Parts: sequence; C-alpha cells; structure tokens
Amino acid sequence: MFIDQIRIYAKAGDGGAGCCSFRREKYVPRGGPDGGDGGKGGDVVLYADEHTSSLISLFYEPFLRSKGGGNGQGKSKCGHGAPPKTVRVPLGTIVYRLSPTPNDGGDLLCSGRETRPAKLDTMADLSKRGQKLILCKGGSGGKGNTHFKSATNRVPRQYTQGYPGEEGWFILELRTIAFAGLVGYPNAGKSTLLACISSAHPKIASYPFTTLHPSVGVVTLPDYRQITVADIPGLIEGAHTNKGLGHAFLRHILRCKVLLFVIDMAGSDGRNPLKDFCILRREIDLYDPLLATKPSAVIANKMDLPGADINLKIFCKKFSEVPIVPTSVTNRKSSGIIGELLTIFLEA
Repeated sequence: MFIDQIRIYAKAGDGGAGCCSFRREKYVPRGGPDGGDGGKGGDVVLYADEHTSSLISLFYEPFLRSKGGGNGQGKSKCGHGAPPKTVRVPLGTIVYRLSPTPNDGGDLLCSGRETRPAKLDTMADLSKRGQKLILCKGGSGGKGNTHFKSATNRVPRQYTQGYPGEEGWFILELRTIAFAGLVGYPNAGKSTLLACISSAHPKIASYPFTTLHPSVGVVTLPDYRQITVADIPGLIEGAHTNKGLGHAFLRHILRCKVLLFVIDMAGSDGRNPLKDFCILRREIDLYDPLLATKPSAVIANKMDLPGADINLKIFCKKFSEVPIVPTSVTNRKSSGIIGELLTIFLEA
C-alpha cells in the first residue's frame, strides 16, 4: 500500500506536577521546603528519512501521543523528562496544520481522496535529509514548593501543576523528489522506459493505469554521475480538475526540475500523438502555471511499431522547438540517448 496524503492527530506529553515536601531529618526538626520540580513532557517530532518512501506507518498509527513528564519528589528531586516521540517521514513531506480543529467524524485524507478542509496553514517542507520538525512541544513541568519560600513565607505549601503539551490535527502530504519526471498517458510505456534506463523494477502490464503510485529510479549518466527519475502514474484529459485522481498524481511532479513527456508515437491504442502532447501540456499548465516554464523534452516511445516513423515526422514539423528523442525498448541505445539528454539538462 502506498500512502502519500494522510491526516493525523498529535498530542505532546504533559509536564509533571511540582512537589510539596519539607526536609525531615534527625536533629533537623524544622527543615525547609525541598519539593522538586516536575519533568518536561515529551515532544512529537517528525524526522525526514531518506530510507522511507511512504506514509504507510502513519496510516496504521494516525494518533501520535508522547509520554508525560515525571512528578517532582522530595529532597529537591526533579521529575524525569519524557523522551520525544520521533516519527520518520519521507523526504518531500509537506506538513499542514488544520485550523480550526476538524470535528467531521474522522474523514481520513489519504491517497486517492482530495478532501481538503477549509483552512490549511503550512508548517514546514521536509525536503532535506535529516531535517526535523517539532510538531507538538511538550508541556513544561510544574514548580515545587521551594520556589515559593520567602522571608515571610517560611513554610510554603504552594506548588504548581505541569503545563499541558501542545496538540492538534495535521495533514501530511508527500511530493516525490526527483530530478526528472516521466509524464504521459496511461499505457504509454513510462514504466517500461524507467526499467530500461535505471535499476528500478516498477510493475509493468499491457493494461492502462498499471502504475498507481510514483516509482523512482536511479539513472547512471555517461560521466558516472547519478540522478533520479520518477515514473508518474498516467494522466488523462481533465486531470487538473482531479479527474482520474489527477491531483494525487500531478503533485508529484511539482519538485521535478525536468519534465519528460513520454508519447506513444505509434498510437497503438488508437490515439493521436500530437493531440496527446497538446493535452498533457495544457493539463500541466492549468494545474500549476510554473510547471509549464520548466525545461522539458519529448520521449517518442514505441518507435519499433508500424506507423511510428510517419507520426514522428509530422510531430517534428509541428513541435520543432521541443527536443525530441526517439526511443524503443528493443533498442539498447535508447538508454544512452536519454542519459545524454539528461546530462544536457543537468549541466544547463
């Protein structure tokens, strides 16, 4: 199961209560106050981990609670502070705070459902390895009666309770981090292409929408540098309006620096390559105009099928300003050509 959007509830630990105590020892019948302070409650912390690829752990544990601090004791002993509860999340996770707290009965936000509350406050973008975010701070411990002694109050019996920890509802949204993203219609050959140019092993089948979540592969360039390429699930017309889970797929290319449009140049499913490319560019521009300004190229796929050569000539005349790379899985040189193309984009 791949989860890239989820709503969670977090509650930091409460601070421990202060202690009301007095020193009682032999030959010291009237010792002063010696009540210790309470310990601090544990924080709830999110940690950006490069080895985590999904929010699946939070799907099974959407309620995060940290332990409370220990109570103060006599002999000026302070309560122990609770350890933080650290949750690992993938790189590229954006954290939103829900405001106000929803009470809609637990409508869970997850992959495939774009149910958004009325107001979201962006807290952080965990896009760097090892980055940490204190989601909820633990409450401070209460003060013991030693803090209330004075010249006029020699026997203070006052003490304070610990402060409550922060709590709230949050939305975590994963946006895949990759240098290049493969964009195209379903069954255009994106997964096969990714498996050909990298060591990734995405699911490959002959029916549309085989890929339901992004797959990231590492591509080794001719100069032995390595970059990441993401296989985005297939888009359809109307994806910018969330048709066919369009928003759940489109948000994963927001971080890509280069867009590679994979076009079935043979039109094996009865499609028109020129029309497909125009629709894909329009859907991306309508979803986020900044995506249309990113460097892009066309991967003319399935060139080994009949009719692909004729369509390619027409395509090149129509879109002469766009870099076009003819490819075929049966041609072993295709991976090298794509690697050279990515090298040009990397050095630009």
